[in-house]
Formats: sequence, C-alpha cells, structure tokens
Amino acid sequence: MTSPRRGGAATRHLLPVADRADTARLAWSLLRRRRLPLTAAAAGFALAGLLGLAAPWVLGDLVDVIRNGGEVTDVVRAAVVVAGAAVLGGAASGLAIIGLGHAAVPALARLREDVVARALELDPEHVEEAGAGDLLARVNDDVRSVTQSLDEALPITIESAVAIGFTTVGLAALDWRLGFAGLCAMPFYVMGLRWYLPRSAPRYAEERVAQSERAEALLSGLHGSRTLREIGYERAWAGHVADRSQRAMSVSIGVFGMLTRFFGRTNRAELVGLLLVLGTSFVLVRSGQVTVGAATTAALFFHRLFNPIGGLLLTFDQVQAAGASLARLAGLARLAPAPTADVAPSTTLPGLRLEAIRHRYPDGDDVLHDVDLRVEPGERVALVGATGAGKSTLALIAAGHLAPTSGSRALGGTAYEELGSDGVRARAALVTQQVHVFAGTLRDNLSLAAPDADDDRLRDALTRTGDSGWVDALEDGLDTAVGGDGHALTPSQAQQVALARVVLADRPVVVLDEATAEAGSSGARLLDRAADVALAGRTALVVAHRLSQAAAADRIVVLDRGKVAEEGTHAELLARAGTYATLWASWSRS
Repeated sequence: MTSPRRGGAATRHLLPVADRADTARLAWSLLRRRRLPLTAAAAGFALAGLLGLAAPWVLGDLVDVIRNGGEVTDVVRAAVVVAGAAVLGGAASGLAIIGLGHAAVPALARLREDVVARALELDPEHVEEAGAGDLLARVNDDVRSVTQSLDEALPITIESAVAIGFTTVGLAALDWRLGFAGLCAMPFYVMGLRWYLPRSAPRYAEERVAQSERAEALLSGLHGSRTLREIGYERAWAGHVADRSQRAMSVSIGVFGMLTRFFGRTNRAELVGLLLVLGTSFVLVRSGQVTVGAATTAALFFHRLFNPIGGLLLTFDQVQAAGASLARLAGLARLAPAPTADVAPSTTLPGLRLEAIRHRYPDGDDVLHDVDLRVEPGERVALVGATGAGKSTLALIAAGHLAPTSGSRALGGTAYEELGSDGVRARAALVTQQVHVFAGTLRDNLSLAAPDADDDRLRDALTRTGDSGWVDALEDGLDTAVGGDGHALTPSQAQQVALARVVLADRPVVVLDEATAEAGSSGARLLDRAADVALAGRTALVVAHRLSQAAAADRIVVLDRGKVAEEGTHAELLARAGTYATLWASWSRS
C-alpha cells in the first residue's frame, strides 16, 4: 500500500492508496460472497458472446448457398436464425447485466460502509495532515466514479472482452491461416497498449490527486472565508483555488489527449488486420482452399471486432479512472481498525493525567512544550490563555482525539495506549465550539449518545441543559427534521443539543473546548448553566471562552505560547497579579 505525496504550498501526506494486488484482493473478497449472481452474470456474458457469432457465420454460409443455386427458403431460414440469435443474445446480455448488478452493487455498498467506518475512526490530525479535501473526494467523487463504471462502463467492457475472445476463436475455426492473418494484427494492438497502459494508470491516479487538491482548496476557502476576508487574503486564496483548478483541468485534458492518440494507434491496427484477412482470403479462395462464404465470414468476424474494441476504448478511460478510484477507496477501507482493548470499566470516577506533552502539527512549530496537567477525580479544571496558546490542542489530546508528538496520558491510572481509542472515547466525551447537527430528526440527533433512551429520558436531558420550551414549540417536537434541509437550529440550540448528548452519554470525563462560545450575551448564561449540569459529578477539563467559566472552576491552568504559565484558583491567580489577572481585567472591561 502506498501513500502518494504531492506538494502544494507545503508537502501534504495523503491518505493511503492500495496497490493493484491489494485492490484486487479486496474486490474479490467483496464479490465472492455473491457467487450465484456472479455465476449468472458470467454465464450470460458467455452465452451472449457465443450467440454473437451466429450472424457472421450464417451470412457467410448463405453466400455459398446462393452461389450454389439456393432458394428463397434458405434466405428465410438464415434470417430466422439470425433474428433468433439476436433475441436470445439480447436476453442473455440482460441476464448478465442483472446478475452483475446483484453481485457488484451490494459489494460497492459494503465497500462504501467500510470506507465510512474507517473515515470515522481516523484521528483528526490524520485527516488534517491529509487534508479534508482528500477524504471528501474519496467518499464522494471516488464512490461516484466506481458507481458510474458499474452502471455504464463495466458491462460494456465485459461484453466487449467476451466478444473479442469468441470472435478470435471463431476466426481460427474457419481456417488456421485466416486466424493467423487476424492474429498478425495483434502486435499493432499490443504496441498501442504498451504505449498507453504505462502512461495511463499514473495519469489517472494523478488526475484523482489533482481533483482532491482542488476539493481541499475549495473546502478550506469556504470554511475559512470569514478569516480570509478579515485579513484581506481572499483574492490570493481565489488565485490558489484557480491554480488548483487549472492543474486539475490540465491533467484531465492531458489524459484525454493521450486517449485520442491511443485511438489512432488502434485504428491503424484495425486497418492492418482487415487488409491481412482480406488478402489471405483472396489467396485462399483463388487457390480453392476455402469458399467465398468462408472468406466472407472471416471478413465479417474481423470486422465484428471493431465494435467490441471500440467499446473497450470508449470505456477504457472510465474503467481506468474507476480503477484509480477503487484503489483509493481500498486504501482507506484496508486501514487497520483503531486498536481496542478489553479494559474493565472503573468503579470510581477517574482522574486525568498528562505528562511532558509536546505537540507539533505538520510543517509547523511546536504548539505545546512539555505540558504537565493533572485533573483529580471529580475536579473541574479550566484552561485559559490568549488565542494560539495551545488550549484546543491540549483539549483534543486530553479527549483522545489527537495523539501528541511525545508525552504520556492516562485515565484513572491506565495509559491511553492500553485503553485504545475506543476505550478512551468510551470514558471521555468531547464537545467543541463547532457542534454538528446531523440530518435527521431531533430525536435521532439525541439518540446518537444513547440509542436505547426513551422520549422521557431525551426530554429530561434537554430540560436539564436548559430547554426553555423551544422543543415543544417545534411543529413535530422530537420528530422535527433538523440539519440539512430540515429546521435550522440556532447556534445556542445546537450547542444545547450537544450538551444534552453529554448528559445522555454519561461519560465520567468531559472535555469542553469553548463549547458555549457561539452563544450571544442573551444565551451565554443559559448555556453556562447547561454546561454546569453536564459537568456535574464528572472529571472535567474546560477551555473557557468566557472567564466567568474559569472563575467557577475548581482550578485554573493558564497556557502561554504552549507552556503552563500559571496554575491555581481564581482568587489565588488574581492575587498573584500575573497573566491571568491581566486577562481577567481585560475581559471584565469588555
């Protein structure tokens, strides 16, 4: 499995891409579970290919019959055979396509589920390093590319390949010399393929990477549009997006130009092959070694190869693109699942310990420098500091959503590595400033944290986190569709739902990363009270957006440029007249 690297403004490590062997093994593992439809598809394609030989064979035989004084009934009989073969061949093709659909579509659905499962297990720093655009391109563009290939290109490709195989055998069955004449065109096809294949696969892979980088540029620009406008960088970023789009377009045009040149080489092979078959037929007929009908059948057989070969060529770029997309999906699907460990849950409230934590993001400087942090069982610790001090990074590390560059972490005396990602996240809940409302009902959004919760428990969680009646005011209550095209929740309501999830999940450790920051002044007190309820009786680490949250904490840790600058209670830090006292004075005035 390989991980291509491509540089933009800075080198970016993309998510892994499977090699051909891994991709083939994954595809077969998904398809072999559906042997019956796969067998029906193979039989249908084989029967359709065999029946496709009927028309050239009957027409060639008819030429000999007419030359020998045949009657009208012979012509009618030949027409009936050709028509019957066409009808049966069409039915066989339909059966084959239906079987292929029943085998491939469920396999693709399973692959999509595996890809989404692995994507959801990825640590945030892994996604950030690769770029959200690469992940987005895989779960959207790559899945669509493979789906379109299954619907359109793959049936044509298989039909064409089967037709070429049967026609070649039929040509040799007429006369070995005619078969040999047709085979003499193969070196010209092979030369075209040898020119095309080594160039096409890397270019198609390059095209998918270019499209990922374009998606990443667009996505980053949309998410950071406000910041870009504030710093006056929107025109420069638009130029960056234009560069990425131009590169993606240039790669696609280059791929199409390469395919066009391949068409020219194939047309040359067709011309050479047809001239050889006709020339050989002329010599054999003149010497009386084959009949005119056999020569006609040979010419029709070889001419019949044009459409299958053309079909292969017309779909080859799509199949190649689908192959590149499938390799990218396989690379993600075959990622090893996050390690888990069967650790017995603690019967007491766990404490949190971070020691000598250092962290550096890709292509950046250290964000945290040897940070030590202890949160005792049931204690609430507030993290404060200026923007860029490393608060959110430390919160993600504490919640198990980000692995530090170095240092150790433990929950209740058990190392994070021993607990595994699932074990840590089963004990620690994280709520960030960017809460997400999923497309579905309000009940669905709440039930994510407690699938077995009934309506009374869901409403109790909302009530405890400050529901002021807005849920009952909704047209369908808990059954109201929210997110996506549904009812739009206000930022305060969305954050209240997120805090209600914390109550429902009932994790012993909670990390809040400015989880009430989006509330305006009118909703700030309401959400602060909701946060108090969510944190009651739990070990809590709170990145405080408002210093009133810090003042209510049991202890305050002040971060400054990635280091712990001060630590103590609100009163103790004010008495020291240090960094926290300065922050408090500034916040109080504003």
